[in-house]
Amino acid sequence: MDYSRVLAGREAPLPIFAQIVEALEEFEEFPFLLEPIYREASKLEEEDLDRLRFGLLRLQVYADIHRYEDVEVAQRMKYVGTTLEGLLFGRLLLEGEVEMQQC
Repeated sequence: MDYSRVLAGREAPLPIFAQIVEALEEFEEFPFLLEPIYREASKLEEEDLDRLRFGLLRLQVYADIHRYEDVEVAQRMKYVGTTLEGLLFGRLLLEGEVEMQQC
Protein backbone atom coordinates (compact mmCIF):
# COMPACT_ATOMS: atom_id res chain seq x y z
CA MET A 1 0.00 0.00 0.00
CA ASP A 2 1.33 3.45 -0.89
CA TYR A 3 0.47 5.31 2.31
CA SER A 4 2.50 8.33 1.24
CA ARG A 5 0.29 8.77 -1.83
CA VAL A 6 -2.85 8.59 0.29
CA LEU A 7 -1.48 11.17 2.73
CA ALA A 8 -0.21 13.54 0.03
CA GLY A 9 -3.16 13.28 -2.32
CA ARG A 10 -2.20 15.00 -5.56
CA GLU A 11 0.51 17.17 -4.03
CA ALA A 12 4.13 16.52 -3.14
CA PRO A 13 4.43 14.69 0.17
CA LEU A 14 5.40 16.63 3.27
CA PRO A 15 8.51 15.34 5.10
CA ILE A 16 6.36 14.55 8.17
CA PHE A 17 4.43 12.01 6.10
CA ALA A 18 7.49 9.71 6.24
CA GLN A 19 7.06 9.39 10.02
CA ILE A 20 3.35 8.69 9.64
CA VAL A 21 4.08 6.04 7.01
CA GLU A 22 6.57 4.48 9.44
CA ALA A 23 3.81 4.35 12.08
CA LEU A 24 1.50 2.63 9.61
CA GLU A 25 4.08 0.12 8.41
CA GLU A 26 5.53 -0.59 11.87
CA PHE A 27 2.34 -0.27 13.89
CA GLU A 28 3.93 -1.58 17.10
CA GLU A 29 6.25 1.46 17.01
CA PHE A 30 3.37 3.96 16.81
CA PRO A 31 3.37 4.80 20.55
CA PHE A 32 7.05 5.76 20.30
CA LEU A 33 6.50 7.91 17.21
CA LEU A 34 3.79 10.11 18.73
CA GLU A 35 6.15 12.63 20.29
CA PRO A 36 8.49 12.96 17.27
CA ILE A 37 5.49 13.47 14.99
CA TYR A 38 4.03 16.03 17.41
CA ARG A 39 7.33 17.94 17.57
CA GLU A 40 7.71 17.92 13.78
CA ALA A 41 4.13 19.13 13.32
CA SER A 42 4.71 21.98 15.78
CA LYS A 43 7.33 23.38 13.39
CA LEU A 44 5.00 23.47 10.37
CA GLU A 45 3.62 26.66 8.88
CA GLU A 46 -0.15 27.14 8.68
CA GLU A 47 -0.47 25.96 5.06
CA ASP A 48 1.49 22.78 5.73
CA LEU A 49 -0.55 22.16 8.89
CA ASP A 50 -3.67 22.28 6.73
CA ARG A 51 -2.09 19.83 4.30
CA LEU A 52 -1.17 17.55 7.20
CA ARG A 53 -4.70 17.63 8.57
CA PHE A 54 -6.23 16.85 5.20
CA GLY A 55 -3.68 14.06 4.76
CA LEU A 56 -4.85 12.52 8.03
CA LEU A 57 -8.47 13.03 6.98
CA ARG A 58 -7.76 11.43 3.60
CA LEU A 59 -6.19 8.47 5.41
CA GLN A 60 -9.36 7.99 7.47
CA VAL A 61 -11.66 8.25 4.45
CA TYR A 62 -9.48 5.86 2.46
CA ALA A 63 -9.62 3.38 5.37
CA ASP A 64 -13.41 3.63 5.45
CA ILE A 65 -13.74 3.08 1.71
CA HIS A 66 -11.42 0.05 1.71
CA ARG A 67 -12.36 -1.37 5.14
CA TYR A 68 -13.65 -4.69 3.76
CA GLU A 69 -10.59 -5.40 1.61
CA ASP A 70 -8.28 -5.79 4.62
CA VAL A 71 -9.99 -5.07 7.93
CA GLU A 72 -6.79 -5.03 10.00
CA VAL A 73 -5.00 -2.58 7.69
CA ALA A 74 -8.08 -0.35 7.55
CA GLN A 75 -8.35 -0.34 11.35
CA ARG A 76 -4.68 0.64 11.68
CA MET A 77 -5.06 3.44 9.16
CA LYS A 78 -8.15 4.75 10.91
CA TYR A 79 -6.54 4.52 14.35
CA VAL A 80 -3.33 6.29 13.31
CA GLY A 81 -5.28 8.99 11.44
CA THR A 82 -7.75 9.74 14.23
CA THR A 83 -5.17 9.53 17.02
CA LEU A 84 -2.81 11.94 15.28
CA GLU A 85 -5.57 14.32 14.25
CA GLY A 86 -6.89 14.43 17.81
CA LEU A 87 -3.42 14.90 19.28
CA LEU A 88 -2.34 17.59 16.82
CA PHE A 89 -5.60 19.47 16.27
CA GLY A 90 -7.67 18.78 19.37
CA ARG A 91 -10.68 17.33 17.59
CA LEU A 92 -11.66 15.36 14.51
CA LEU A 93 -13.12 17.09 11.46
CA LEU A 94 -15.39 14.13 10.74
CA GLU A 95 -16.46 13.78 14.36
CA GLY A 96 -19.20 16.43 14.09
CA GLU A 97 -20.65 14.77 11.01
CA VAL A 98 -20.84 11.39 12.74
CA GLU A 99 -22.69 12.91 15.71
CA MET A 100 -25.13 14.69 13.39
CA GLN A 101 -25.86 11.48 11.47
CA GLN A 102 -26.74 9.65 14.67
CA CYS A 103 -29.45 12.17 15.62
